[in-house]
Amino acid sequence: MNKELEHSFVELLEKHQNIGHKICRLYTNNYDAHNDLFQEITIQLWKAYPKFRGDAKFSTWMYRVALNTAITLYRKSKRSITTQDFESVSFKIKAEDYDDTEEEQLKVLYKAVHQLNDIEKALVFLYLEDKDYREISETLGISEVNARVKMNRIKTKLRTILNP
Repeated sequence: MNKELEHSFVELLEKHQNIGHKICRLYTNNYDAHNDLFQEITIQLWKAYPKFRGDAKFSTWMYRVALNTAITLYRKSKRSITTQDFESVSFKIKAEDYDDTEEEQLKVLYKAVHQLNDIEKALVFLYLEDKDYREISETLGISEVNARVKMNRIKTKLRTILNP
């Protein structure tokens, strides 16, 4: 590959790397698995980059490649790998006036989202990223109507999980 293509890829990846990290957080439970998945996403993006035509925004294309990579590896790992939760290995120093309400609510939400299937997780992730249904449908390769219907069902499912 030529240097210009390599330079543009690295520049775009650096600019949008948070997409990859957020997807890794959604599909992994520990630091090592997160790093492994991020590395695999980067490899798959690099392999696919020469075919990126710019029909969609780079970020939309990156969501699609990253989610497909995560879902593929998630399905494979469900069969063989047990991971350790982030919470059991992270250390927190809390100030006396620190209010962890929001952090605790996020933990509860992530725990509920981890109970969804892989496609539902992807849809929730994109929804929480403030993507509109058009972009969600493009990223996941489903119709806009289907994305709306699935999201309504997921909201109901999450309400049931969070308020049994």
